Amino acid sequence: MDNIVIRGTSKTPDVNFDASTGNLEIKGRSIPENSYQFYEPLLSWLDRYAAEPRPNTLLTFKLDYFNTSSSMYILGILKKLEKIYLAGHKSQVRWFYDADDEDMLQTGEDLKQIVKIPIEMVEIDQEEA
Repeated sequence: MDNIVIRGTSKTPDVNFDASTGNLEIKGRSIPENSYQFYEPLLSWLDRYAAEPRPNTLLTFKLDYFNTSSSMYILGILKKLEKIYLAGHKSQVRWFYDADDEDMLQTGEDLKQIVKIPIEMVEIDQEEA
């Protein structure tokens, strides 16, 4: 299975989905012109990955900002990972947020209530990053 590696732009995040390690990362800013066009290949990739996931899957979100249409796809990604988790495969999410960004913290906390998968909230200090 091929990996997905997408270099981020000012409007789209960096994506690195590594099928061989089970390490999946989305970082940066997500305000694409067409969220469907950007995120649909990621959702399709996760469907294929779910057929034969690694023993451990770690999904890392390090987003500075995302728009409403992106949030629907972020939830969709979490739902795909939830299916892997509920099928008995070790899976977890790390949600990074800036210490000063209460909105991103609250979004992560809200997502924890929606999906049945462990989400670890990781506070970072932008000045140190």
